[in-house]
Amino acid sequence: MRRIIRSDDAPAAIGPYSQAVLSDGWLWCSGQIALDPATGVIVGGGDGEHAARAQTRQVLTNLRAVLRAAGADLADAVKCTVYVKDMDHFGAINEEYATFFTDDPPARATVEVSRLPKDVLVEVDCVARVGE
Repeated sequence: MRRIIRSDDAPAAIGPYSQAVLSDGWLWCSGQIALDPATGVIVGGGDGEHAARAQTRQVLTNLRAVLRAAGADLADAVKCTVYVKDMDHFGAINEEYATFFTDDPPARATVEVSRLPKDVLVEVDCVARVGE
């Protein structure tokens, strides 16, 4: 059995997908980008490290909102995938990421990609365990 997870505190899906799907205690979260859920505007415009840091903060804030809508939190994440437009921003992204995952962070992969939705600099998806 599966349940679709929706949060008004994260951006609505901008395509034919759900924010997350809960199935058998596993939460599969779609990638989040740096959209402000209230305005629909990209946070941290530009392409430098400051923008990458601001976008990472918004991405993880959005992801946390989706997790919370399912009764979980970032501490329940077991695997994240970070997609970055420019690996030169890895340091800034990683520093901001570390402020959200302070103890026992999940497994993670980071991949440089040529382009992300709405030309953002970073996108993060995750898998979490709910209800343990």
